[in-house]
Amino acid sequence: MDLSSLRPACGSTHHEKRIGRGQGSGKGGTSTRGHKGAKSRSGYHTKIGFEGGQMPLQRRVPKFGFKNINRVAYKAINVSMLQELAERDNLTAIDKDVLIKTGLISKNALLKVLGDGVLKAKLEVKADAFSEKAKAAIEAAGGSVVVL
Repeated sequence: MDLSSLRPACGSTHHEKRIGRGQGSGKGGTSTRGHKGAKSRSGYHTKIGFEGGQMPLQRRVPKFGFKNINRVAYKAINVSMLQELAERDNLTAIDKDVLIKTGLISKNALLKVLGDGVLKAKLEVKADAFSEKAKAAIEAAGGSVVVL
């Protein structure tokens, strides 16, 4: 057996349907498009969301809200999570690289530290933003806060 003798399994491939090639083919005449109507004509295409004349979904459903183009989305990590990491891995400094390695944040995410929980470990924490409560908790434990 060699590469030149390889063939697809029997029945796994199909021939292209050759339409519009005369009456003898059985697919001549209307070329499988049926009789009359927009779909039988060349150049036919519907607008996106067209539902055959029925009021389209995007017009039936009312508009509401808006997307704030200036919104900054942070990935939030609580002080209690920092305490768990520090205990588990014996850390003195926590930054984005440590959190990326543990799988808590993705590499492009902005990090914000929030103040829920108790922090006992003395840590140097580097993040994009801190809540007032988190900043106070880290400094109360003898640690330092670095805003990136």
